Amino acid sequence: MTPNSLTDALFQLVQSLEKSEKRHFKLYINRSSGKEELRISQLLDALDKMPEYDERLLLKKLAPITKPQLANLKTHLYKQLLASLRLLKTAENIDLQLSEQLDYARLLYNKGLKHQSLKILEKAKEMAKNNHKFNFLAQVISLEKKIETLHITRSSQEKVEALAEESREITGHIDRVSRLSSLALQLYRWYIKNGHARNVADEKSIRDFFYKHLPADAHAITDFYELLYLYQSYSWFAFIRQDFLQYYRYSQKWVDLFHNKEVMIGVEPGHYIKGMHNLLNAHFDLRNYREFDRTLERFEAYAVTPVANLHDNFRIHTFIYINAAKINQHLMEGSFNEGLALIRQIEQPMHDSAPYMDLHRLMVFNYKIATLHFGAEDYSTCIDYLQKVMTGQADLRIDLQCYARLLHLMAHYELGNYELMESLTKSVYRFMARMKNLTVVEEEMFRFLRSSFVVSPRELRPELEKFLDKIKHLEGNRFETRAFAYLDIISWVESKVYRKPLSTIIKEKFMQSKHRA
Repeated sequence: MTPNSLTDALFQLVQSLEKSEKRHFKLYINRSSGKEELRISQLLDALDKMPEYDERLLLKKLAPITKPQLANLKTHLYKQLLASLRLLKTAENIDLQLSEQLDYARLLYNKGLKHQSLKILEKAKEMAKNNHKFNFLAQVISLEKKIETLHITRSSQEKVEALAEESREITGHIDRVSRLSSLALQLYRWYIKNGHARNVADEKSIRDFFYKHLPADAHAITDFYELLYLYQSYSWFAFIRQDFLQYYRYSQKWVDLFHNKEVMIGVEPGHYIKGMHNLLNAHFDLRNYREFDRTLERFEAYAVTPVANLHDNFRIHTFIYINAAKINQHLMEGSFNEGLALIRQIEQPMHDSAPYMDLHRLMVFNYKIATLHFGAEDYSTCIDYLQKVMTGQADLRIDLQCYARLLHLMAHYELGNYELMESLTKSVYRFMARMKNLTVVEEEMFRFLRSSFVVSPRELRPELEKFLDKIKHLEGNRFETRAFAYLDIISWVESKVYRKPLSTIIKEKFMQSKHRA
């Protein structure tokens, strides 16, 4: 870790500390009254009061400490903070508890207390089995085998054979979990980079990859983690291909896995939260309005439970995913102004959470907020948010970057910036063609926009009706629905044809669908 990166990391760590964690650290560090401990306590207080990191100000506050001394002090404080947090948080985290037990067993073994070490390993083994922590189980068995191999412990032949059998089973399990988790990760990364499959070639490529890496015995497994990664793999496989029904089925299986073994919600909150997020997205994609509401209600109930608030990381992500779902709810219902009121409420918490959000999540949020502004007919603000997407990281969500440019074009069209339209249309068309993201819907969109430049207002409505007729029948085509998932072009054209606000068109569709459900 370089001094500069440590500066950033230390400041972020100090700023993330809760009152109880700072209080515990002071007690932890005051065990020693040494000069170094007093200095790092002063450094913690100084960093805690800073709105942003300022090394010059820090050196003034800690004078006569020099810059090289400050770097060493930061390193010491960082290590001591982690040690204090580990001590404080061990009781809340099964992984830390298992690590602690394993450390104790190693210490006792190194002291020559082999039987005491084996007793602790037995307890650790039971804890690992109960919580499906097979990676830890492998480490426990490895140490147990080492002790049995190197020393005469008077263990029975049956115990030795059982240990060998356990070892074989764990090795097989770890191999399956490794392959399935790698498959889920690779599919997810494909989606983060490319978005949905663009054409038959993409579909074939992802299908071949999936079945090549899916273990042959995948559907015979019963273990929690193996099933978790299997369901995740199928969820991403379906989502990439826009098989939203299969995406819903496997997202539901993913969540049900936790509801059927509720202790695992506390053990793996990150996977549970992500599963709820995916299930809400599946209901959104399928327009399962009632199930969406029920799932969101259950997710909000989870968000206020003690287990959901044990860890900062998962508390923040629960907040992010719940509000992402609420934004989707407003997009489904056409309640754009209400959606913008929600954005104003969560704006500050979202800003505070930004350092903990990945770039992909920020990109999606900016796009969704832009869409709300577009629906509310605030096209200038819509353009401001789209700029954040278009100037973001170039290798993330190519499809979303394309739709941001298309929505940007539509916003300028609504503002009547016709002098920009011709050059913008060419630029967006070239970008989408280069990214191989042009579908029939987009081709028809560009064709309409080009022709609308030379059409009088009286002739525009028949052109819009032709455009609507050409794209309406494409709603059922999987490779065309990518456009509809992120850009409701049909409703926008209908708002022009029927001379109604976009929000009214979407609200009418929502009410009709809800009555049919």
